Amino acid sequence: MAQDDTPQIYLITPPDFELSSFPTQLAAVLDTREIACVRLALASHDEDTLCRAADALREVTMARDVALVIERHILLVERLGLDGVHLTDGSRSVAKARKALGQDAIVGSFCSGSRHDGMAAGEASADYVSFGPIGDTALGDGTQAEFDLFEWWSQVIEVPVVAEGGLDAELIAKFASVTDFFGLGSELWSQEDPVKALKQLYAAMRET
Repeated sequence: MAQDDTPQIYLITPPDFELSSFPTQLAAVLDTREIACVRLALASHDEDTLCRAADALREVTMARDVALVIERHILLVERLGLDGVHLTDGSRSVAKARKALGQDAIVGSFCSGSRHDGMAAGEASADYVSFGPIGDTALGDGTQAEFDLFEWWSQVIEVPVVAEGGLDAELIAKFASVTDFFGLGSELWSQEDPVKALKQLYAAMRET
């Protein structure tokens, strides 16, 4: 957590983006506000596409001393010089990732809305656990991670927690007191001006 207890910002890339323009867009956002981490979350399973994207974003994040993790692909972390991996299968791959990457790598785990998975991921040495979506979404089965889960987690569990998915200013203001990070992706990149969108959402964090 930041010293004033304002949650930190964790950026999530779009599932697809143009290498000719997105790194510049990302740099502008990183220069706007202190960012804790960037997640490369491409939907592609093409190795060359992933490697070229990682190379381009690493140049941007390293220049600003921001961690860069990749979604799912454990074996690409060391090869591409990344800081870690974000897993999407709850607690199932955390121990495997930790063994493969060592203690210094970041290993994060998305656990949907499952308290059990979150606790298991933490026990398996995840550096953070992510719950979501927070807001309404037509993705997946429509299940949302509830405020009560974050409230309980913040009181009982020491592993940092990320709130992500379907966020808006109202939800950010509501959840700011019970989360360590807000994972912002489409909330920024779907807007005409991501920098302006970030400023507005950050202001909502500080309203509580």
